[in-house]
Amino acid sequence: MQSPLFKIRENGKYGFINAEGRVVIEPQYLEAEDFYNGFSRVRFNDKLVPLDSQGRLLLKHLFNYVGYFEEEVARVQLVSRWGYIDRRGSLLIETQFEEAGDFSEGLAAVAENNRFGFIDKTGKVVIPFTFENAGAFRNGLAPASQDGKYGFINTGGNFVIEPKYDLCFPFQNGVATVINKDKWGLIDQEGKIVLLPQFTVIEDYGNGDFYEGLAVIVHDERYGFINEKGDIVVAPSYDFAGDFSNGFALVEQDGKFGYVDAEGSLKIPFKYEDAGVFSNDLAPIKIENKWGYLRKDGEIEIAPIFDSAMPFQHELAQVILGGEIQYINNKGEKIWGEHLANSNSKSVLN
Repeated sequence: MQSPLFKIRENGKYGFINAEGRVVIEPQYLEAEDFYNGFSRVRFNDKLVPLDSQGRLLLKHLFNYVGYFEEEVARVQLVSRWGYIDRRGSLLIETQFEEAGDFSEGLAAVAENNRFGFIDKTGKVVIPFTFENAGAFRNGLAPASQDGKYGFINTGGNFVIEPKYDLCFPFQNGVATVINKDKWGLIDQEGKIVLLPQFTVIEDYGNGDFYEGLAVIVHDERYGFINEKGDIVVAPSYDFAGDFSNGFALVEQDGKFGYVDAEGSLKIPFKYEDAGVFSNDLAPIKIENKWGYLRKDGEIEIAPIFDSAMPFQHELAQVILGGEIQYINNKGEKIWGEHLANSNSKSVLN
């Protein structure tokens, strides 16, 4: 498995270190993103260009936009047309489509003449352009719309779940989120209702997105959780709730933060000014305006001395201490740091 890389900044330029704090890609880019599926995207000649973990740019072609690599392929846009490249940067499918989605289960939704169909990785059209919109295949089914309503099609392009919803999202572990009249619910792969649409749809929020088998629900501005069977595990009773990670979810009550487990039991009391998700069995928490890290047993592992703190990603976490952006390990030891005394920028890297 490829070792993770962490984004750093030196003198306004971005590069990457490894988990030991050694610079493996020299800071040289004005803009860079975290690595995902083996690639970062960096700003080069005012274009987003994929960068691999060896520091090599995919420069065979320059595009107006390059997406993320999914199933070894990334969608790209040249002027107003979309196509796909492979992991070497070679043009796999010519830029010819009006719109294009990521590949999933070997197929990608693309559009021609305001209609969507699906292609395979050779560029062959395997499902004709007959749909008003379409999403990604999961478990052999993809959301698609006809006459203004969404349902699900199979890989033959036939509706197997009747288009009767205002919106549908791809399946997750056998259930899919469906929306009617600004309320969301769940259906199974046979189209049977698992949970009637009843929960508030919140813009720019993961409505019905499951993490560790549980999804946040919102009812009357109160937050709780359901499981994939549609059962309410935690009744909507909190001012806020975050997604599950490492078996715990962040919850807020009366301006204080704590954590519940997958059974809904409050495991860590409401006593923190702010907090983040658990990762590597540690979570950033704020006490008296300083940030540190908490263990799952509720004990402090890294003292709250930082001006800000991010959740751990792999072995390291990004913090700010005394104006310096740092990476620390799970013992709180500084692995890398950049002093910002002579810089006008005070923003963190993420």
